[in-house]
Amino acid sequence: MIIPSDRRIRDLHERYAPHQAAFDLVYTHCEIVCAIAEQLMDGRPDLDLHPGLVRAGCLLHDIGVYRLYDDTGALHGRDYVRHGVLGDELLRAEGLPEVLCRICSHHTGVGISRADVLAQRLPLPPADYLAETAEERLIMYADKFHSKKTPPVFNSADAFAASIRRFGADKPARFAQLRAEFGDPDLAPLTIRYGHALR
Repeated sequence: MIIPSDRRIRDLHERYAPHQAAFDLVYTHCEIVCAIAEQLMDGRPDLDLHPGLVRAGCLLHDIGVYRLYDDTGALHGRDYVRHGVLGDELLRAEGLPEVLCRICSHHTGVGISRADVLAQRLPLPPADYLAETAEERLIMYADKFHSKKTPPVFNSADAFAASIRRFGADKPARFAQLRAEFGDPDLAPLTIRYGHALR
């Protein structure tokens, strides 16, 4: 498996971002998720994780968001749940490894099941979009601690756990399993570095 370099990943972001503001929002978020995942990985040396895959996966996981911007430069939030499958398609077209494509399509929320797609009538092909490998689980989990909302914010574990309830009774339990597996990140240094509030 050939993992793309940081430079190639940044080039992909620059190529697909419809404008500078979109690049700044999405790429910065990906960098933050990467910093969180690497911190969590350092805290769990007992886990069998591929550091290069985690880094590349974090830096690419939200690249599909660029496909949700319209011709006016506005982001269509109502279809946001599709950003993972759009990223998967984009990376496949670029010839990137299957494991990276899957990270895009399998990181949303704490996992989307086929039953979720059907019951909630989500605009996704009916399938399971659940994190299976340790790398997929770590990236999915690290992603929960930062939001690209306006303005961007960091989420404490407790704040995210409370917010996920609206997506189904099983979601808080799934998040708790990830929390038990990887632990809580120290977000304080990142809030200072990026200037985003912690909720």
